[in-house]
Amino acid sequence: MTAQPHGVSFAGLHHRPGEPLLLPNAWDHASAAALAARGFPAIATSSLAVAAAVGLPDGAGVTREHTQRLAASLGAGPYFLSVDAEGGFSDDPQDVAELVRELWRAGAVGVNLEDGLGPAGRHAAKIAAVKAAVPGMFVNARTDTHWSGDGDETDTLRRLDAYQQAGADGVFVPGLTDPERITALVRRLEVPLNILYSTAGPTVPQLADLGVARVSLGSLPYRRALGAALDAVADIAGGRTPVGTTPSYDEVCTLARGVPASGPANSAG
Repeated sequence: MTAQPHGVSFAGLHHRPGEPLLLPNAWDHASAAALAARGFPAIATSSLAVAAAVGLPDGAGVTREHTQRLAASLGAGPYFLSVDAEGGFSDDPQDVAELVRELWRAGAVGVNLEDGLGPAGRHAAKIAAVKAAVPGMFVNARTDTHWSGDGDETDTLRRLDAYQQAGADGVFVPGLTDPERITALVRRLEVPLNILYSTAGPTVPQLADLGVARVSLGSLPYRRALGAALDAVADIAGGRTPVGTTPSYDEVCTLARGVPASGPANSAG
């Protein structure tokens, strides 16, 4: 397992009142190394980025091998690694536990498991099986009541209670942006609350004031990277010089060798 950076555990990063863990999501070795070079102590993977990179749908349970391959590539990095494993790529709790055991061996210390609005009992059984198999793994239990459901408060609480009781170390409610409902959840929960950052929702400092323990960026960095590439091509085609942060060729080569660069240069080259 990866050595603990900065003298603190991954779980400990979720228990700093007023200072939530800002968790950026990488999609390959270079992006993870670049984020580590900027001082982020923990980095997660993005299931959308994993799927999009190989031309497969996200959330369909078809990227298990690709997720494991990325975890193996990033697991030895100088940061805590949390893996987005969708719903565990199986309905069998023991199969999910075996997957997480393999991720742990690769160097991951956290795993994100989503219920996809399937039965709460089945998801709770997965969480319990994972914690029994790999007690040290930080299990972030995600419910999709606000992401793909109707945001029903009763259902959200019922699911989160079941996941806490099953042993989840934290819970994740992507799509929830209302400050009052976030505050109410923080007060009710016994474990740290993870919120997905939204440009239409509270800022990170505001989420900190609400008591949120972890703020994930999800696929946003990957989508922004794609957008930046499209903007650069459009600028060049229009006779303009691309603007924004552009790492040099040598800096990217350094990242690829696994030696974090001091930081990307602002240049068009």
